[in-house]
Amino acid sequence: MMFVLGVVLFALGIAVSIALHEAGHMWTAQRLGMKVRRYYIGFGPRLYSFRRGETEYGLKAIPAGGFCDIAGMTALDELAPDEHERAMYKQKAWKRVVVMSGGIAMNFVLGMVLIFGLAVAWGLPRLGETPAEIGELSCVAPTQAGEAGGYELAPCSGPGPAAAAGLEVGDVVVSVGGTEVATFADLVEATRAATGTVDFVVERDDRTLTIPVPVESAQRWVQDPETGEITSETVSAIGVAAPPSVTEYTAFTAVGGTLRFTGDMFVLTAQALADLPSKVGALWESVTGGERDPDTPISVVGASVIGGQVAERGIWQMFVLLLAQLNFFLGMFNLLPLLPLDGGHIAVVAYEKVRNWIRGLRGLPVGGPVDYTKLLPVTYVFVLIGGAFMLLTLTADIVNPIQLF
Repeated sequence: MMFVLGVVLFALGIAVSIALHEAGHMWTAQRLGMKVRRYYIGFGPRLYSFRRGETEYGLKAIPAGGFCDIAGMTALDELAPDEHERAMYKQKAWKRVVVMSGGIAMNFVLGMVLIFGLAVAWGLPRLGETPAEIGELSCVAPTQAGEAGGYELAPCSGPGPAAAAGLEVGDVVVSVGGTEVATFADLVEATRAATGTVDFVVERDDRTLTIPVPVESAQRWVQDPETGEITSETVSAIGVAAPPSVTEYTAFTAVGGTLRFTGDMFVLTAQALADLPSKVGALWESVTGGERDPDTPISVVGASVIGGQVAERGIWQMFVLLLAQLNFFLGMFNLLPLLPLDGGHIAVVAYEKVRNWIRGLRGLPVGGPVDYTKLLPVTYVFVLIGGAFMLLTLTADIVNPIQLF
């Protein structure tokens, strides 16, 4: 039952995100004096509509998108007699850019609001690899309790080798026995392979220190990275743990945390966009019978299924984070300078502005609006490729959905 509820709620969250994206276009256009003819949520047959002022608002049968019809978005649009002076393509460049950016900005704002709420209610997780920073000092448990692969440690007491040698919480380990480490996983791997007394090079308060630490032997569950087999092995340990994976905030401190987290999300989202073409092979393999890589792109169906999976397990903080990630992706994807995306229309405005500036330097009058018919071949190619990619992703989500748990 919770799975179905999660799927429905996430699908609703996607619909609201798209509706607010289109509302961002509508509100900015209305504010800047342009005429918005229609604002609809969904596609297909019309279910309900009403008119307020000069705009028709409505709901359509398929809640998988939406649209905002602004009079004169391009010079190809047919205009009523009262629309000519308010046509979007006749407005100043900055007004057109503001309107085309309105939807993108709305997705970014919604994503930041979700992250702020997440920070206050649960805290924010660390994105990416855990740094090689000492988050906790403890004794070294001689054995690992529980079943194979578990993380429960046997009881122990007293300071561990790390604390006794002078390592402190907050130290960032640079190298272990001459082996450079960048992440906490690197630190664990290098420490487990060490013997005797090992030099730990750490950064502390803008200083670089070399601290000799005698390692201790302990029994730990170790997973083979190639086969996945888990066995009990004797390894070396010094009694350190990674920093908390979640940082908690108050309503006041969450503002800075939200801004930093948003910056990290922008970087990761840009990387994901750049990696999209390289994921086609993995998607095709998952459709033709191969294992589905959790790192492959997903459609709105796949995103909703994942929302159901996390809701079923009560991990609502992950549910909120996924919805925030979706909004950042929608915003950044629409920034791409390709028609019919918002970024494509912004690129056209930028081209017209630069062209007219050059014409002015040459003593020529301002040029006319860009002829969109000349851009149609490129637009059709992008739509064809994008549509094929979306169909492939949707097929993969139906026949071989990602399973997080």
